[in-house]
Amino acid sequence: MIVVEEVRSKRQLKAFVKFPFELYKDSRYWVPPIIKEEMAVFNPSKNPILQNANLKLFLGYKDGEVVGRVAAIVNWIEVKAQNTKKMRFGWFDFIDDVEVSKALLDKVSEIGKSHKLDYMEGPVGFSNLDKVGILTYGFEHIGTMVSWYNHSYYKKHLEILNFKVEKEYLEHSHAFSDIKIKNYNRLESVIKKRYGLRALNFSKTKDMIDRADEMFDLFNESYASLSSFVKITDLQKEYMKKKFLNFINPEYIKFVINRDEKLVGFAVVMPSFAKALQKIKGRLFPFGVFELLKAQKAKAVNFLLIGVHPEYQNKGVHAIIFSEYHRTFTKKGIQECRRTPELADNLAIQKLWTDFNPKLIKKRCTYRKNL
Repeated sequence: MIVVEEVRSKRQLKAFVKFPFELYKDSRYWVPPIIKEEMAVFNPSKNPILQNANLKLFLGYKDGEVVGRVAAIVNWIEVKAQNTKKMRFGWFDFIDDVEVSKALLDKVSEIGKSHKLDYMEGPVGFSNLDKVGILTYGFEHIGTMVSWYNHSYYKKHLEILNFKVEKEYLEHSHAFSDIKIKNYNRLESVIKKRYGLRALNFSKTKDMIDRADEMFDLFNESYASLSSFVKITDLQKEYMKKKFLNFINPEYIKFVINRDEKLVGFAVVMPSFAKALQKIKGRLFPFGVFELLKAQKAKAVNFLLIGVHPEYQNKGVHAIIFSEYHRTFTKKGIQECRRTPELADNLAIQKLWTDFNPKLIKKRCTYRKNL
């Protein structure tokens, strides 16, 4: 018999966060979160998005042992402001037992129906900046700190439970040696002169943080047309600055500005922390911090975000961004670039990379079921 209990205590929350450590203890590809940081994600006093969302966490038990977990989320900005009556579910992990996955998703369904929502979709986080999707292809590639990894049976469970694919996401890698930059260097020069643009690089975190709000505002503008986009609020901006931007080498954030000093394009790249996170096993102390600092010099990087103002899209702004990164990566000896999940129907972003000999390494999907 499967028993599902809502997480109500710190002990249960820790069990929720640590369940995947047991489930993936023999995996070479799963990348663990930092336990302290992961617990803070579910704390309303630390994560501002919970001011606009309902969250319930559940653990599944069989014979007294934890065998699964799920987060049930209602993002009220999405539901009320955008009239998208979606019940979200995420942090969805379970043993290979359909009774377990069904029991967990039944709880999510109950909550969605109680709020008179139309459908449930997952796995997703609270917003567009969270992890997304069940891995369906590419299980032999190591994960990243910004994406979920899962066993291959997850897809089968959702299909048995009559969930249908809602969105597909793709991940690609590029060998740095395959990046032919000469054409972009020539285009960069032309675009700068034609539109009065220039690159803005950072060497100090403070200088980058001072202009971070502009980047988040541009993110909201440039991604607004994508399916299921949820705007980043001012409170979330502050949270993201503290959680992520202080963690990123400022040299890995590139801005493009116009004559009026207004931001028209940006990109964010992060060194690959995957192997360091595997080594520290979720704990920053006593030596985890040093492993993460060492990982800043990793020869692999992950492209997290790239955005261009709608008025400047299709005008070659990406040539300035790519040229700047090529100079930085050459100096740092980068060998591999990976792109984090991109919507399969976002053809514009995929077109940017066609000259770089991209290799598809992963596919992942979110799944939907009407309530």
